[in-house]
Amino acid sequence: MGGVFAKCRLPRCFKNVFDRLSGKAKARKIYMVGLANAGKTSTLYKFKFHEATATVPTIGFNVETFKYNKILFTAWDFSGREQLRALWRYYFDNTTAV
Repeated sequence: MGGVFAKCRLPRCFKNVFDRLSGKAKARKIYMVGLANAGKTSTLYKFKFHEATATVPTIGFNVETFKYNKILFTAWDFSGREQLRALWRYYFDNTTAV
């Protein structure tokens, strides 16, 4: 399987963000939005499963949890389809990072 994460570990830019989010909190909520086919779900699964994982286009949203530096992250992964973007704003409450 090819793709962005086939031969690399966790991208450094994401690692730096997660290190900053860790702090003293025990749980964090992350909101993943972006254009369709940008790699949001692939990035999320790389964090959760620590390897490249085959994905299918997201219809609606996925909610996944994973631990990083003893912090439980809940990631909301939203479809980037143009028809669904108007709904993104309804999920921002209590979000730690976008």
